[in-house]
Amino acid sequence: MKIETQCLHEGYKPKNSEPRVMPIVQSTTYVYDKTSDVADVFDDPTKSLIYSRFENPTTDCVEKKIAALEGGVAAMCTSSGQAASLLSLLNILQAGDSFISAATIYGGTINLFAYTLKKLGIECIFVDADASEEELNAAFKPNTKAVFGETLANPALTVLDIEKFAKVAHANGVPLIIDNTFATPYLCRPIEWGADIVVHSTTKYMDGHAVQGGGVIVDSGKFDWANGKFPEFTEPDESYHGTIYTKAYPFAPYIVKARMQLMRDFGCYPAAHSSFLLNLGLETLAVRMDRYCENALKVAKYFENSGMCESVNYPGLESDKYYELGKKYMPKGTSGVISISIKGGRDAAVKFMDALELASNEVHVADIRTCVLHPASATHRQLTDEQLVAAGIDGGLVRFSVGLENVDDIIADIEKGFAAIR
Repeated sequence: MKIETQCLHEGYKPKNSEPRVMPIVQSTTYVYDKTSDVADVFDDPTKSLIYSRFENPTTDCVEKKIAALEGGVAAMCTSSGQAASLLSLLNILQAGDSFISAATIYGGTINLFAYTLKKLGIECIFVDADASEEELNAAFKPNTKAVFGETLANPALTVLDIEKFAKVAHANGVPLIIDNTFATPYLCRPIEWGADIVVHSTTKYMDGHAVQGGGVIVDSGKFDWANGKFPEFTEPDESYHGTIYTKAYPFAPYIVKARMQLMRDFGCYPAAHSSFLLNLGLETLAVRMDRYCENALKVAKYFENSGMCESVNYPGLESDKYYELGKKYMPKGTSGVISISIKGGRDAAVKFMDALELASNEVHVADIRTCVLHPASATHRQLTDEQLVAAGIDGGLVRFSVGLENVDDIIADIEKGFAAIR
């Protein structure tokens, strides 16, 4: 199925006489024939490229590809997934505003929302990811401007009911932002379930090879920014020639504003070479995701039947609490990440991990190589005990990211870990 997308400008389009591999445009600047041409582009950034702090031809190609994959109208890449989450919210929030977020999200994002944004005068209201519509509605305040959640939570592996969250967000006149990192658009396209903005850490499955850090924000083009709650889209932007984004760029006012305000000021744009590497990962995404899901389901069943785990969280298991939601939103599979809680708690979990040989103990996930992490000691170390519980994390929890190796080899490695704690 061909998905038509409207982007900021036409950008680079390969021709028959040009290389099949996407070129790396390793340049910070672009040359114009006349001074008036430069002025024209600053008046209307959709006409051409300005500077590589805003946009780059190589990255532009990747942005168009990801927008199409997610079914959005435009996308903007960032230097990390954290930058994508931050800018997705700063684009619509300011001091004195609040937003709602599911509590079971990535630990770094919790810290960003609960502490860093608080210093900027923005309040995050955390809610249970399984909250009812009534409970979600009760969390709203007059100054609430957005709702945020993860398709598949990292590392709790809860599945967000995107349709329910979208219904409540829209009833309150605000957009739903979904972090779709673990699912990728191959397994789930949140926009089709009502999400308005989608973000990713492209460092994970989209890249797949652990060779570059990056993020992306995708604009669905469907939210009504002129509903009265977001005057920054409907009133002149004094920092940019008095532009009214909903009038000047009706097809994607959100992403244009994000680029011309926030990317201009923060400059967290990826290098061309990083985008080139990301594109290589995207070209094998569908093949890899099928293998991740296949391997992970076999490994999850092994964990479940081992007798060594207090619990095994993987939505692909029929015994999992989120099995039905997983089938609804991710019918092709529920990615390659499994969360297990080892019997014996923290000490046993650490011994298990240290005994593994094939699996790498590293601060990463969603790689072609199997890797493990102890969240309470690493990614979620900064959280309080109460926040750990809210995020679905205990001392024995191990995040097990299944790679593309032979699944029998992965299971044999797990058996070595279990042997160390029997």
